[in-house]
Amino acid sequence: MKSRFFVLPALALFAATLLSAADGSWTGWISDDMCGAKNASEGTAECVSKCVKEHGAKYVFVNDVDKKVYAIDAQDKVAAHAGHHVVAKGTVDGNTLKLTSIEMAK
Repeated sequence: MKSRFFVLPALALFAATLLSAADGSWTGWISDDMCGAKNASEGTAECVSKCVKEHGAKYVFVNDVDKKVYAIDAQDKVAAHAGHHVVAKGTVDGNTLKLTSIEMAK
């Protein structure tokens, strides 16, 4: 009986860890947080870069599948990909994408 009191909290903690972070790979666009999904298309690189440099916007990732916008933890990793269609790998924690790598989509 006492062992259940130790096992149940451990299982709950393990389940919460699995639900809070999802490792994976997503295809989408690097946009800015001012325009979000509106700038998730070909030919927006100049606009995205301008919003970040001149207006203090942050880079975001817009998922192709559901057009969900994710904040990006490593802004320096995505600067060269502003306005590009990319494959991002990492962990999603809430609305934040924690990047491990990024490359151009094929």
